[in-house]
Amino acid sequence: MRFRSIRPLCAAVAGASLYALAMPACAEQAPSFTELLRQSDTAPRVREAEAGVQSAQGQFRQAAARPNPTLSLEVENFGGQGPFRGGDNAETTASVEQTLELGGKRLARREAGQAGVDAATAKSVQSQADFAFDLAQAYAGAEAADVRLQLARDARGLVEEDARIANALVKAGKEPDLRSIQANAAVDAAQADIDEALAERDSAFAKLSALVDAPAPFTSIAGNLLAHAETTEAIPVINPVQSPVYLAARAERDRMAKLIRVEQTRASPELTVSVGVRRLAGDDANALVGGVSVPFPIFDRNRGNISAAQADLAAAEQRMNIARLDAQAEAQSESARLRAAFSRVKAATSNEQSAAEAYRLTRIGYESGKLPLSELVTARRTLVEAREQTLTAKLERLNAEAALARLQGIAPFGDAS
Repeated sequence: MRFRSIRPLCAAVAGASLYALAMPACAEQAPSFTELLRQSDTAPRVREAEAGVQSAQGQFRQAAARPNPTLSLEVENFGGQGPFRGGDNAETTASVEQTLELGGKRLARREAGQAGVDAATAKSVQSQADFAFDLAQAYAGAEAADVRLQLARDARGLVEEDARIANALVKAGKEPDLRSIQANAAVDAAQADIDEALAERDSAFAKLSALVDAPAPFTSIAGNLLAHAETTEAIPVINPVQSPVYLAARAERDRMAKLIRVEQTRASPELTVSVGVRRLAGDDANALVGGVSVPFPIFDRNRGNISAAQADLAAAEQRMNIARLDAQAEAQSESARLRAAFSRVKAATSNEQSAAEAYRLTRIGYESGKLPLSELVTARRTLVEAREQTLTAKLERLNAEAALARLQGIAPFGDAS
């Protein structure tokens, strides 16, 4: 499924987008997170996981194949001295040989092949969960960078307004010339913050575009995950043994167990039977021939490969245990992180509202000459920092929810995005 791109829109038409307000050219807009995740079947990481499953399925089909028969044609006594001169006494034998696998070799291969398909499928599920988590982080990061750029522009607007007031007071003789110099320097610093925010935004959108292999780089965003970060939801209970990473490790452990049986069956000898027809030219007659051959397992009992497979199983057992413990620890950590994020978003939002009101009152006091410029600068910085803290808290909340969704093996944010 290809990504559906939105036709380029002029910045004036795309006024709902924060970044589009500042874009003089047309933009390629990223769809919502839910839609982007639904359309991501062409992303390189998703296609790599699917290729792994297809490879395992091919190996399973090959595991069911039987050994091919061998056709042979032998001619004896077709030349020589005495009665063998001229080929009148030649003996021609046409035969077919078939190897018969003993000890359950084919069945063991089929079971190991099926276990390989199961392991590849589990890894594909884990890969898709990891991809959804990375996409959630990249999408939220791009949206946050978009908002951070607008906040930097808003901050410059505040600085410019403060500078206008300061310059007016200087001209009126109510403030020294130093206040005007300080105010103009603050405007230059605010512009530098905008340039830095713009670079971070370009980087975040480039990362998002590359992650999903977008046909054209995204330059704006349609979703609103940050609004979802303002909601409070019940924290899910995570079962570590149902997490994709643990299920993938368990499936790999099961595959290793099946491979031990494959190596054990290889120690059993293989029986080869043959049957054919021999033409006796000297007697003008035909005769049937047959034979049986079996290797004598004196030197090679495949013990080295069996030991190696058993060691691989032991390692897979430990990886499974590690995956379970890691999932358990991550579930506890991310649940606590999400719980704290709920409170942090609420507190940051309230603090931002208070800072905005404090700045408004301080500017009124400064404009009327009742408060010094230093208090206005402090109030403005407090407001800018409060806005940044609110944005950071929302981003932290989204990342924690996405991490819990990865442990559950589900898409983050449900239909809220």
